[in-house]
Amino acid sequence: MSTSDTSPRSGPFRAGDRVQLTGPKGKLNTIALEPGKVFHTHRGILAHDDIIGLPDGSVVTNNAGVEHLALRPLLNDFVMAMPRGAAIIYPKDAAQIVALADIHPGATVVEAGVGSGALSLWLLRAIGPTGRLASFERREEFADVARGNVATFFGGDPQNWSITLGDLAHALPETMADASVDRVVLDMLAPWECLPAVSDALKPGGVLLCYVATVTQLSRVAEAIRGSGLYTNPDASETMVRGWHVEGLAVRPDHRMIGHTGFLITARRLAPGTVLPELKRRPSKSDFSDEDVEAWTPGALGERTVSPKSLRKRVRAASEGAALSKARDDADG
Repeated sequence: MSTSDTSPRSGPFRAGDRVQLTGPKGKLNTIALEPGKVFHTHRGILAHDDIIGLPDGSVVTNNAGVEHLALRPLLNDFVMAMPRGAAIIYPKDAAQIVALADIHPGATVVEAGVGSGALSLWLLRAIGPTGRLASFERREEFADVARGNVATFFGGDPQNWSITLGDLAHALPETMADASVDRVVLDMLAPWECLPAVSDALKPGGVLLCYVATVTQLSRVAEAIRGSGLYTNPDASETMVRGWHVEGLAVRPDHRMIGHTGFLITARRLAPGTVLPELKRRPSKSDFSDEDVEAWTPGALGERTVSPKSLRKRVRAASEGAALSKARDDADG
């Protein structure tokens, strides 16, 4: 079943639903409900049938008397627990991407690369059923993981979402008309290589946002944006989140925090022929030495790879989740 509905599910738990179980000491486990199956822990067994039919937010007891809180996972929870082909964009960064790029209902958004589909889920939520998300990915295995994760969460393939296999620099001009895209989000090693194609596709006033991991990438993409003369001066930032322990009078920062994950850099497309006053007064200096260029190669940037065996396992996990979700929706009519 294809769908454009990206609203959260509600009502009693049904077969095929994903359920987040919180056990003793706050330990979390996420399971997909299947009639006749059981969930094993070192402290007893919990039957899936005991959960099916209960309202969201119920407490269930296993055969050893241990209680578990059962809730549908929020998108934040699902993203952190779903099968991964490539590293995901953390919710803290996804939230900033949606805000800084002004992703809104009805927007036409281009995303590259799709990775494991984490950002795709947030973008689909933000654009709503009237928007369009066009994702581009060079690796078919990553695209398969992303399709499975998105179908698992939404219960089918969103009609307003497409994945195109190939290099964005070549595939984008063949897929999107000039000045037809509202927002472009680039999560890739060398986003500066795609600037010509992205600049043609973006509408005047449209937003370009790049997510990069290192300061060397940040520097080069910023200079490439300035050097193109097609954008406003770029703004760069990073987001760090520190939780707090709040229990009675014991109020303190958590011992662990999510620190640096990546930099966000944004700029807006200028109207054709427009030249910023700043560029008239101070031309951009974007010359780099051979040593600088070498520092921006994939190896120097620490590009991580996933073994083929591990990737095949993650593709299967994502596909199985999508199949269970589809079976549940088919059973519901």
